[in-house]
Amino acid sequence: MRSETGFDPALYERFPTRDERPKEEEEDLRRIWCKPKGWEYLFAVNNNYIGIYYLGTAFLFFLMAGVLALLMRAQLAAPMLEILPQGTYNQVFTMHGTVMMFLFAVPAVEAAGVLLLPQMLAARDLPFPRLSAYAFWAYAVGGLCFFASIFVGLAPDGGWFMYPPLTSKAYSPGINTDFWLLGIGFIEISAIAGAIEIIVGVLRTRAPGIRLDRMPIFAWAMLVFAVMIVIAFPSIILGTLLLEIERAFGWPFFDATRGGDPLLWQHLFWFFGHPEVYIIFLPAAGMMSMIVATVAGERLVGYRLIVLAMIATGFISFGVWAHHMFTTGMPPMTTGFFSAASMAVSVPAGIQVFSWIATLAIGKPKFNAPGLFVMGSIVIFVTGGLTGVMVAMVPFDWQAHDSYFIVAHLHYVLIGGMVFPLFAAFYYWIPMVSKRALSERLAKWVFGLMFTGMNVAFLPMHLAGLQGMPRRVYTYLPGQGLELPNLISTVGAFMLGLGVLLFLVDLARNFRLAPGEGNAGNVYGGGTLEWLPSELYSTRSIPVVTSREPLWDDPALADEVEKGHYFLPRSATGRRETIVTSPLLAEPQYLQIMPGPSPSPFAAAIFTAGFFLALTVQAYMFAWVSGVLAVISVLRWLWETDRPIEIEGVDIGADICVPTYVTGPSSHGWWAMIILLVVMGMIFLMALFSLAFLSSNQPGFWRAPPPLGEAISMLMLYAAAIGFALAARSVLRRSPFWSVMALLFSAAASSAALGLDYASWSGSGLDPTASGQGAVAYALLALQACAAAIAMLMALYCAARAVRGLVAQPRNNSIDLTMLFLVYTAAQGATGTLVSRLVGVGG
Repeated sequence: MRSETGFDPALYERFPTRDERPKEEEEDLRRIWCKPKGWEYLFAVNNNYIGIYYLGTAFLFFLMAGVLALLMRAQLAAPMLEILPQGTYNQVFTMHGTVMMFLFAVPAVEAAGVLLLPQMLAARDLPFPRLSAYAFWAYAVGGLCFFASIFVGLAPDGGWFMYPPLTSKAYSPGINTDFWLLGIGFIEISAIAGAIEIIVGVLRTRAPGIRLDRMPIFAWAMLVFAVMIVIAFPSIILGTLLLEIERAFGWPFFDATRGGDPLLWQHLFWFFGHPEVYIIFLPAAGMMSMIVATVAGERLVGYRLIVLAMIATGFISFGVWAHHMFTTGMPPMTTGFFSAASMAVSVPAGIQVFSWIATLAIGKPKFNAPGLFVMGSIVIFVTGGLTGVMVAMVPFDWQAHDSYFIVAHLHYVLIGGMVFPLFAAFYYWIPMVSKRALSERLAKWVFGLMFTGMNVAFLPMHLAGLQGMPRRVYTYLPGQGLELPNLISTVGAFMLGLGVLLFLVDLARNFRLAPGEGNAGNVYGGGTLEWLPSELYSTRSIPVVTSREPLWDDPALADEVEKGHYFLPRSATGRRETIVTSPLLAEPQYLQIMPGPSPSPFAAAIFTAGFFLALTVQAYMFAWVSGVLAVISVLRWLWETDRPIEIEGVDIGADICVPTYVTGPSSHGWWAMIILLVVMGMIFLMALFSLAFLSSNQPGFWRAPPPLGEAISMLMLYAAAIGFALAARSVLRRSPFWSVMALLFSAAASSAALGLDYASWSGSGLDPTASGQGAVAYALLALQACAAAIAMLMALYCAARAVRGLVAQPRNNSIDLTMLFLVYTAAQGATGTLVSRLVGVGG
């Protein structure tokens, strides 16, 4: 295979495998990647700590949401009970769904990626460790404050889906709904930050030799998972922004009496909400594939088919969202398309299930703790999948929609497809981070109680739903045949809770965090790289990988890695480092200097959470102060991360010399910026969809937009902005001053074009509070204003760096990334200027 980077693969054979490495090298690594002390634990950025923090917090939310579920089941155990008042029940019901979906499911699998991926890929860490720390703390602090709202009667009560008009100001006048809308904001930021980290980490920090067709299946799952987040989450970001703006300022996005449409919320929500089921399922399926191979003692059957199935699942899942809307009166052709897509998405899921069964069939499966949860997961998930095919059929969905049949289906899919695989992963990978493994004896009791309790709890709900029990009710009348199935479900729920409680007992008895202090080891005999001997700096040296199960194929590999016989056995620059490799063949490209612990990400996260929470309680001055401090904290941490060092190239082993500073499309920062721009582009695309949707569904409220001719001057300014931004990169060779000036001119041109666009819409007499058209048009202007403000801030940041002499020639990452953002800002502005006028003409 042709080399991507010009490296000769034969160079990998030059390692002096018999030479002993000096002991001082390992001591230097321990000093550079040392354990935090005291308050430093808050500022740690190493994946070993952040991953554990992240996973522990997600599991805490799982427990708290589980307690809410038990309260709900106690209320429904018999007719007309008064354990929970109706208002409190609505809050408990809403918080249970919100916490499980937003604060547990997605963060838990993202946390597993942060913890496991560097070890699986034999990287020192993921490429943006401070971003991981920021994502965690924003999620943890904001999430705990959000959950606390239930103790003061301010928890949201409109369901985890928040359908308007129920959640409009007219029907939900308190701030309960605002807690949901703004509280979800920091969770979305955290998820997208983690997704950027994972995409760049999987594609650019794999150990040499881990080609795409040799990646662990979990890495493939996390890659597809992160790409899906980047595409799906912008929709809910826009939806929550629009609904909060409607509640705060009266812009009628979802008010049908003023040209909005409540179905627009459903489209925006479920474009995120249904792919989210697969966003949750795919990483869990990746864990299952890894564990199944070890449990069976055989290589995974159908590796390539599983990879293709994961990609297909991610693709098809975005054509399924409207199957939640079959009862809203969509045209027959539309319902037919979404019904077919809903059934088609089961095919790639089935491929993975059959692969697991085949692997277990050809091997000798062990009924140990991970093996039990793997097999239980397959049974439960397949059952949920069968009922999923049922509700994909439109006539059946019309009958079962909004009944407890859907509740049963949802829980079978999510518990079988995510919770049981996660418990299998706990038992399988805890020996990697703990001094002791969990108890096999107790695990059998945990599994028995959870598996039995889950089926006893949710199987009767199918019957209750078919008998007519609706969802989202806090009680029911006697004499309808619903007493027995509800009582059985309640008993099963408490049995499931008892199993989780027993797991907590086992965790308390045996889990002892051991980063860098030795762990329980490869208890179950896995064949992938996370079972190499490791410390806080990951492996002693970064190996060359030639297969998918390197520890099975080369039993001596672990010993050779531990002796430092491969890449980067020492710190080449005296700092934290990892090797950045090419995306396809994983050939070394450059040495990334890793940022170390810092209080800035922690401070930025605290102030970010403070900003959203202060907006919720209408403490606007505190919100603005928090927002400004969050921006300052982010800029402070970035200030240290773009400094070329004096050592321009280093030998990382095998006579391979790589640079220590790279700019342009090869740099990991460039990749991260492109992904961020995709996120912003998706938010903008969803806003354009909203404009087109209201134009076609509410034509009676539509009026002529400003003339297209007025846009010419704006388009010229946006073109100039793009030209200035592109020029900044080329003139840097001659002068940092003129490069920064070009960036400032670009940002100013975009701001001027935005000002003209605003004046044009204001002059047309269109009021954002009068119609859905005006609301979306001004929302597009607001999105462009945010982009323009960030662009100006980035240009001023580059100017400050230039004044301090930190803009290096002939290339600089800060200049490059600001250029990319400015080009995008101008392109978005030009597109919005044209489309908002053309769609208006079409309406």
